[in-house]
Amino acid sequence: MNWQNLYKEKLVSLEDAAGVVKSGDKIWLPGATSLPVDIMKKVDARRDQLHGVKIVSGLVFYPFEFLKGDINNNIQYYSSFLGPVERAMLKEANVNLIVNQFSQLAQVVQEKHTCNLAIFECSEPDENGYMSYGPAGSLANAKAKELAETIIVQVNKKTPYVYGNDAHIHVSEVDYICEQSRDLVEVFSIAPDDDESKIAAFIVDEIEDGSTIQLGIGGISDAIGKFLGGKKDLGIHTEIFTNSMVELTKTGVISNAKKNIHQGKSVIVTAIGDKRLHQFIDNNDSIEARAASYVNDPNIIGQHDKFVSINSTITVDLTGQVCSETIGFTQYSGTGGQLDFVRGARYSKGGKSFIALKSTAMTKNGIASKISCALQPGTVVTVPRTEVQYIVTEYGIVNMWGKDIQSRVKAMISIAHPDFREKLTSEAIEAGLLFKQKK
Repeated sequence: MNWQNLYKEKLVSLEDAAGVVKSGDKIWLPGATSLPVDIMKKVDARRDQLHGVKIVSGLVFYPFEFLKGDINNNIQYYSSFLGPVERAMLKEANVNLIVNQFSQLAQVVQEKHTCNLAIFECSEPDENGYMSYGPAGSLANAKAKELAETIIVQVNKKTPYVYGNDAHIHVSEVDYICEQSRDLVEVFSIAPDDDESKIAAFIVDEIEDGSTIQLGIGGISDAIGKFLGGKKDLGIHTEIFTNSMVELTKTGVISNAKKNIHQGKSVIVTAIGDKRLHQFIDNNDSIEARAASYVNDPNIIGQHDKFVSINSTITVDLTGQVCSETIGFTQYSGTGGQLDFVRGARYSKGGKSFIALKSTAMTKNGIASKISCALQPGTVVTVPRTEVQYIVTEYGIVNMWGKDIQSRVKAMISIAHPDFREKLTSEAIEAGLLFKQKK
């Protein structure tokens, strides 16, 4: 039977597809811009008929009712990474964070959070019957496909067809197909402020032509993208492909010509951006989507010469402990791939890793330093000080690699906001991190 007939044979309504979900099911669900919203809304509407259903996903962009609290244990939700929606629902007690590094996510899913049912959003099939997982489905869909006994696909005609080893599923591998098209969620670039632009300038000065880069999203990352316009032959090996990377590719700054592996290809896990990005990655053979277990593997990252990792953080202590996922005991995001890429850059010949943050933040008690002598109770260390290389604020850039404690403390104080440097110095002396200078 040809794939077209198979497709018709497996085609069901959204309601019938949602009806496949039964009590006790363990479901893998891709998140972000590959979240199958329409079928999950139908599943959500059935939550009172279900019991003991477990959903594993991450960075969901839709506020399903089951996220708002589920005292009857109808549907329990587990997230590999918190986004704005999940963060807003944390107090409802039905968002459970899975502690993981993305390089290990497939293994974690297999060993600790296995699934018997996978629900994917996909593009329309190509001429050979292969459907693409779209902008964000490569994170761990391949592992879920391997584990699941039943696979449901929602075909969205507006989902871009993304190439890559871990980016497709064939009609013959699917049990049920339903169709519902809608525009993908757009994430727009953030205009950088003056401090973010200063931070970006410090980092870009350290990036050589021919480097391969990993870059996140947000104001600092967008600023860096704008400042990279004068570079040549950059490569991309990144967890997130962003709006700024689209422009840099179109202008030839990103060519991927100097990469040691995957020459000519921007290797990504997810693509998060606006409609222009979705159009750019559609049927673009210069984009290669692969699973996080591959892209985030420090040993794979380290095969690129001059690899540059750039990430933002929430706070750093005076010895260089980087804290990017909690504010005290309050969970903000997750580990994600930050530590993976910091380590990978260290394995790279000529590699560099940068951790960026503004020196201060506005709190309910006024302006506070984001560089602290001691971490607030409950604060989670995302990147140990032993792994950290460059730390950057709007006041400068310091290389922490291999420094002794006193040198580290002095370096961190030098890039703190001037209004807090005296206080940080006094606290460091009192804590025994600095020796008081003899007169």
